Amino acid sequence: MRKKKSPEAVEADGQKTLKLDYPQTFKVGFAFAIIMLFWTAYDFVVPLLLEHAYGLSNAMRGFIMGLDNLLSLFMLPLFGKISDKANGKLVKKWGRRTPFIVIGTIASVVLMVFVPIATMKQQEKGMAKKAEIEALRNDDDFMNGLLGGWYDDAVAGKKGSANYCDLDYLKQNKIDGKAIDRDAFISIRFDNKLKAKSGFLGLGGTTYTYDGVEIETKKEDGKAVLVGNAPNGKSYQSIKENNDHYNKYVAAGMNNYISDEIHENITKTSEGKSSLAIYMVILLLVLIAMATFRSPAVALMPDVTPKPLRSQANAIINLCGGAGGAIAFIIYTVALMFPLTVNTYTIIFASVAAGMLLLLGGFLTFVKEKKLVAKCQEICKEYGIDDFDEGEEGAKATFAEELIAEGEGNEEEAKELEAKRVKKQHKSPKVWWNEKTDEEKGKLKSFWLILASIFMWFMGYNAISSNLSVYTTKTLNLSAGVASIISGVSMGISAIAFIPVGALAAKIGRRKSIMLGFALAVVSFFLIFFFVHAGEKAIVPAVLFALFYLIAGFGLIIANVNTFPMVTELSTAETVGQYTGYYYTATMSAQAITPFIAGLIMDNSKNEMLFLYSAICIIIAIVLMMFVKHGDSKPIPKKNKLEQYGDLVDSD
Repeated sequence: MRKKKSPEAVEADGQKTLKLDYPQTFKVGFAFAIIMLFWTAYDFVVPLLLEHAYGLSNAMRGFIMGLDNLLSLFMLPLFGKISDKANGKLVKKWGRRTPFIVIGTIASVVLMVFVPIATMKQQEKGMAKKAEIEALRNDDDFMNGLLGGWYDDAVAGKKGSANYCDLDYLKQNKIDGKAIDRDAFISIRFDNKLKAKSGFLGLGGTTYTYDGVEIETKKEDGKAVLVGNAPNGKSYQSIKENNDHYNKYVAAGMNNYISDEIHENITKTSEGKSSLAIYMVILLLVLIAMATFRSPAVALMPDVTPKPLRSQANAIINLCGGAGGAIAFIIYTVALMFPLTVNTYTIIFASVAAGMLLLLGGFLTFVKEKKLVAKCQEICKEYGIDDFDEGEEGAKATFAEELIAEGEGNEEEAKELEAKRVKKQHKSPKVWWNEKTDEEKGKLKSFWLILASIFMWFMGYNAISSNLSVYTTKTLNLSAGVASIISGVSMGISAIAFIPVGALAAKIGRRKSIMLGFALAVVSFFLIFFFVHAGEKAIVPAVLFALFYLIAGFGLIIANVNTFPMVTELSTAETVGQYTGYYYTATMSAQAITPFIAGLIMDNSKNEMLFLYSAICIIIAIVLMMFVKHGDSKPIPKKNKLEQYGDLVDSD
């Protein structure tokens, strides 16, 4: 029996437009949400854990943060290619990518809980050392010698001295209308007994207590002034002003000094070294487990999405990743808003592990990879979308059927065919290059330029993301909870842009969209470098930093949505996993190198230089992208009227 389909799919010109299946793409994005749930928590929490437990230098912490990316340099392309060629019982049941996602996620979850557990004793010692030093911030003998040494080192131009005493910043400010010279600097104190309780970031009314006793306040010129004197004879108002000066001029240096003391007196002991070694082994195992399924998870989207729709699909995938990141943000923000204990990081990692398992359950429930791949191949055939390069006609004729029946072929036959294909491909680089047409050479040049541009913008981006939590807590002197909220708000608001960003690429092209995003990031990083500094009140640097970081995040989302589709645009159905691996080789190699380089810059100059370094990296990425000629979005093909007529009727 024949029945008519709804003719509403036919446009006025008798053509039918290919459209993205948004619900399907969202479900596929569960795999990327698993990945981003882990990495969002990892990038924000692990630097804090290393800081509190081991007090490592910026360079050493950057080296450790880059290890995962160094490992990924060979693992991501390897597992991308392995998943391209996968066959066997699991592939027959689930498809090429799903087995890697399932096994990799479960292995990661089992291992990751032990990361914070390995540091518990070290955290206890670090917290005790921090409390010991902070108790001396009102001691004249201790503070005179310490602050005097910092000031003298800064005058002598000692490397890294600006992270303890920033002379340029002192010259831009005054205390009681006078320049901040050596005597003024070393006289700054912090009285722990004076406590201020107020709303978030200082908003709303503030209640002051001294040694547990509430202090009366009055209004003078619209400002709250503390009334009365402390038992030591100093006025409460002068104590408050001195504490404010400490927060503005000394706190960042003291945070660095505490880290140095933890490292020298605790981490460098035999017990401390053993703790760090155990931590590194466990972390390495977690990172290996995560690396096994990242390329297969990301390659799943191109497997089930026709080429012309991949920018839009990648926007949805990134939105799902943003959702995973948002879950991580909620977890670590709630945990860090409470007083820090040795159990805080264990709670965070255990919660992240639970979230990853829930997302995996959703992925397995809603995503049937083999059916989605078959559907995509049918659509490509229907619309005449070529997912193969020239010279691949034979593969083109059989590839859809092979994908539909993944794992069902004769394994020995497949190995024999693969061996012949590989043998045929073994040519010298010169012969291989000379056999390429001019168009193929142009595509390869664009491919290398795209990868180089991706490498440079990730050099800039990851330098900041891997140091964000430490920069905001040590340099801007914000609490870890406030710092996590800034990161999360920026992430959440920027995520709203994922969908329109995909549409933007369809209108002006991927390349122009990427360059626009890069420009926004560069401007924002320059603004942070010149205008964001620690202040007496947390709200000023917090708001300025959040605003500029939000703009940069929006710009880099534009780039992120479009760079991966440019890479896969130049791949074929047989090589999409391999090209996904190349993409991650570029991103991970940058992220392996840049935390260490950024750490060296921060250690030897001042922490604000981080943003100047990042801006320069992205400027180089812009220059490289200017020379790209291929990989941009192409017009979506439409079915002709004759094909439309055939769609109006079908059989049961």
